[in-house]
Amino acid sequence: MVSVAAREEMSDVYDMHIDTDVTVQLCDCGREDAQAVFDVLEGVYQLEESPTPSPQRAAGPAPTVWVATFDTAAGRHEDVRPTHLSAPVGATLTGGYHAVDEVERVLAAGFDIQSLQSVSGDQETEARLLLASR
Repeated sequence: MVSVAAREEMSDVYDMHIDTDVTVQLCDCGREDAQAVFDVLEGVYQLEESPTPSPQRAAGPAPTVWVATFDTAAGRHEDVRPTHLSAPVGATLTGGYHAVDEVERVLAAGFDIQSLQSVSGDQETEARLLLASR
């Protein structure tokens, strides 16, 4: 049986982890552009989950979504330089308010960004952005 103090400690660690993780979904882009965006974020934050593997060929047109989760509390925190994209990339950031704001600032250092929409919940927020080369 787990003691009450141990449960509270586990809960605190879990809550802290949730507040610092941001899931980044990229769409309307090829593998190279997705990798460029993820490389910028991986230079600053710790990658929690690897980007999805290369997409399989579909018989007809099918959207591709690239997904990775970053821990904003850990990482190398390298300086971000402007990064080239071959075309604009749609990005959706999901996580705690502070963590999403932080990831958005990092992306703004590497790309021109346009905020498309923000949806706020009780503990999480979702920001939809359009990223382009500077």
